[in-house]
Amino acid sequence: MTPTVAVITVVSGRHDHLRAQRRGLADSTVEPVHVVVAMDDPAIAEVVAGSDIVTVVVDCPRDPDGRLPLARARNLGADAARTAGGELMVFLDVDCIPAPDTLRRYLTAAVARPDEIHCGPVTYLPPGVPGDGWPDDWSVHTAPHPARPAPPAGHLWSVDDPDLFWSLSFAVRPAVFDRVGGFCTEYAGYGCEDTDFAATAARLGVGMSWVGGADAYHQHHPVSRPPREHLGDIVSNSAVFHRRWGRWPMEGWLTAFESEGLVRRSDDGRIAVVS
Repeated sequence: MTPTVAVITVVSGRHDHLRAQRRGLADSTVEPVHVVVAMDDPAIAEVVAGSDIVTVVVDCPRDPDGRLPLARARNLGADAARTAGGELMVFLDVDCIPAPDTLRRYLTAAVARPDEIHCGPVTYLPPGVPGDGWPDDWSVHTAPHPARPAPPAGHLWSVDDPDLFWSLSFAVRPAVFDRVGGFCTEYAGYGCEDTDFAATAARLGVGMSWVGGADAYHQHHPVSRPPREHLGDIVSNSAVFHRRWGRWPMEGWLTAFESEGLVRRSDDGRIAVVS
């Protein structure tokens, strides 16, 4: 009997991307339970209605300061996945469409290495894909991001650097998620909660591997470089990470913000937004 796979997606807006993701899940060779955590988005229940996919919607309000509680939402999703009988939890960013065999690849990896965290390659799609025409063969679009490992299909590559972890697409058994302690809820808004999760896992001796063939396809949306719209979150969350781990994360973004005069670093290393 195939173990129950619970796919966990946290979302606020991005309704068309969520619909495309669910179309991908409907094509999956493994039928999942889809746990959708709606962060201050009451329209999600309507977006997911009328599908044959078994779906659980979890409501998650914003933080009192208005920031999206990504870490808390993921933990709520994990709780709902357990309640739904999920024996493997696959966290999938709302922008990501899974390939038909992605969940099966994750299941195979979890059987081979049950005590690890498993990550899949992510391809960033160009604008207009998938658009109105759904691909018959997703492999024609496969071009994994070069900053992350991309093993051949069917291969597992162990990775020692926790900073390579992405929360865009990963799988973990509930017991392993519990061992790590879930995502640290001191983080809110954009950035660092996934880096903290991986750092905690590494400190506890939890291995991480990349799963060849567990591909996800990230739908295009506009971004800014550096991500100025997330300036406050990045500075705040970086300070939390520095306090917990003694080093600065997202150094590239922080340096870019400093060069633009958006942040100021003090002699003791603290970072503040320039008002």
